[in-house]
Amino acid sequence: MTINQHPSPLTQDLRIGLLGSYGGCNMGDEAILMCVLSCLRAHRPQARLVVFSRNSDHTRSHQPEADEVVDWEGVPQRPVLDVLAGLDLLVLGGGGILYDGEARRYLRLVKAAHERGVPTFAYAIGAGPLRDADDREAVRTVLPEMTDVVVRDEESRLVLEEVGVERDLTVTADPALTLTPEPFTEDMMRRESLPTGGRLVGMSVREPGRAAEKLDEDGYHALLADVADFLARRLDAQVVFVPMERQDVRHAHGVLSRMSAPDRGRILNNSYSPGEILGFMSHLDMVVGMRLHVVIFAALAGLPVLPLPYSGKVFDFARRTGAPALVGVAREQAGLLLAEVDRLWDEFPQRQGDLRARVRELQGLARETCARCGGLLDSIDGGARDERRTEDAQLILSRAPGQPT
Repeated sequence: MTINQHPSPLTQDLRIGLLGSYGGCNMGDEAILMCVLSCLRAHRPQARLVVFSRNSDHTRSHQPEADEVVDWEGVPQRPVLDVLAGLDLLVLGGGGILYDGEARRYLRLVKAAHERGVPTFAYAIGAGPLRDADDREAVRTVLPEMTDVVVRDEESRLVLEEVGVERDLTVTADPALTLTPEPFTEDMMRRESLPTGGRLVGMSVREPGRAAEKLDEDGYHALLADVADFLARRLDAQVVFVPMERQDVRHAHGVLSRMSAPDRGRILNNSYSPGEILGFMSHLDMVVGMRLHVVIFAALAGLPVLPLPYSGKVFDFARRTGAPALVGVAREQAGLLLAEVDRLWDEFPQRQGDLRARVRELQGLARETCARCGGLLDSIDGGARDERRTEDAQLILSRAPGQPT
């Protein structure tokens, strides 16, 4: 074999895996995946990007930057582990994936990557609530072994420190802050039977569950109905519910059924990409949101937004953007909530400049996550170069006069 024929790791594309709540379950997670894929593609245009998905068909059809998609739930694990072993890097997240009932499942694959010598990077992940003993143990033992861990907010860092994670944790911001809007056209508006001349207020709701344990369904449906009625009257507006998951539609209907003016409410019925939902924000005048990524999209669009903090991640984002940071979502708080909505609308012209400055700062932090991941890729490439130099030197010595062939 001549030196020119010697195989080099640098002649082969890096294989980078992405593991998160991907596969069409949640619009916010799909926005995150788009942004992480875009980051990796920008740093390594020739890399092979492998997405571990909960629904491979959805990911293949909706994420064109993915080169390969692997189902990892409800399938034999040996093929999944074989793919894992062939990676140069496994990227965990972003998004809120380290919470009760879910953390151990993701970290099982991260641990398997470590056992196969694969570096791992936590890409602005969210954490909490974490009370389950098995999930806490998985977090406490696996995260310290990761190559780098970046979390998206202070709430997540506090949760991980409380669990007992002893390592450096870098706080940046949600990856979806780097999403690019796509046009939401007049034709799309007509298909949704939405006016293009009047005021529109966006609203997002969500289901109770492990990530939103304190929500009382009947109570918060009634509360949001009060808010929707108030906005319809106060602003002479239509209220448009923006589903981010399929089950959000049922909860939107629950709110509509409690409105005194349900004819002033609409629900987006068609399927849209995350970029199109971000583009839809340009048609809105205000947003009241429970879903974190509806709140993020509204902030990106420079809208007055009232986050409804069902969890720490929403409260944290409200604090970082200067939005009203309420302490809960309960029917007895209706008066306080309506007063905040009224004040937000009246004072927003004076607040808008501050919001835009804060969002730019958060976008810069989100890009820092991408830069850190790029630095890790550089170190992986550098390791490959060092390995090549060593192998080439050994080959030269083996071909030197007097050396055995």
